[in-house]
Amino acid sequence: MMTSECIASRRKFLKTSMLGGAAATAAWRIPSARAAATAAASTAPAAKSDLPTRVAIAAGDDRANIAFKSLEPFKKEIAAAIGNKRVILKPNNVIVNVPLCASHADNLEGILEFLKSIGKTNVVIAESPANGSCMESFSNYGYNKFVDKYGVKLLNIDEDKFNVVYCVDEKDFQPKACRMSNMMTDPNNFIISAAKLKTHDLVGITLSLKNIVVGSPIKDQNGARGARNDKRLTHGSGAHGISYNLFALSARYHPDLAVIDGYEGMEGTGPVHGTPILQKVCVASLDWLAADRVGAELMGVDFNKIGYLKYCADAGDRGQGDLSKIEIVGPAIKDYAKTYQLPRNWDQIQNWQKPTMIA
Repeated sequence: MMTSECIASRRKFLKTSMLGGAAATAAWRIPSARAAATAAASTAPAAKSDLPTRVAIAAGDDRANIAFKSLEPFKKEIAAAIGNKRVILKPNNVIVNVPLCASHADNLEGILEFLKSIGKTNVVIAESPANGSCMESFSNYGYNKFVDKYGVKLLNIDEDKFNVVYCVDEKDFQPKACRMSNMMTDPNNFIISAAKLKTHDLVGITLSLKNIVVGSPIKDQNGARGARNDKRLTHGSGAHGISYNLFALSARYHPDLAVIDGYEGMEGTGPVHGTPILQKVCVASLDWLAADRVGAELMGVDFNKIGYLKYCADAGDRGQGDLSKIEIVGPAIKDYAKTYQLPRNWDQIQNWQKPTMIA
């Protein structure tokens, strides 16, 4: 029998879902690529309005330089999309003391140099690692120098105001209230995901989207026993739960610009305990789904076996997941693709494709 507490929880969930859906429809942060395409279509002939999504690949021996080069093809579009907005540069620092798991300072420097070149200096580097303080990660990974060099601010997402959204837990399918940063959905912010090519032991691979979705939940600051960390809620207790949550949350929590560093990726047991794989590439796009699609190809991973990305592509409103409709700017994917070693539990990760049984 369902308890009164459970019924109340479901009612609150349904009410919030309906309100949240209406709010998302009214205040959706339209991905910049789509906004630029819409503006172009209003002045261009109808026959040219259905342009392919562009993803840039840059390669070379200088990590900062290839990040800069990957963004150059979108110079005008990025400048227009940012306008007067504050730029939130979100690195992918999973934990505070494993450099391979984190966004490299050189990659961030390339992005910051590009932003400076187009006159965008209102920039914040914001993070919420799974463990410890983001400020500790900034210090460990060499980001502090950017304060003086580029005038950036360093912010702790865990100190931000938050909204409450609901995630699914596959163990009981009860709605779980999750605190998510306001910063990541503020229409006055332009979100850049400075991600990495990495494998992941829960979803297979982690690229630009997951960096934003799982970086947005708030965790308590004191770290004491019993402290709450809402990042766990987005993981949904298994392959079904995390795949669905990442897909559902992507409607509101997604990057406006994806920059994926593949200079040195991570294979094997990512996103923390994997091993390095040298690739010397960087991927960028104003369409995050297209960037993640190309990222999967560069890793030699079947995109259709990554649950949350397959859901996003099938939805048809998140971005472009069809490789045949993506224009590659720069070298061909095949020239730099490698076959990443997948997590040991790859077969278990694939359970998202199987029906789930409730006792």
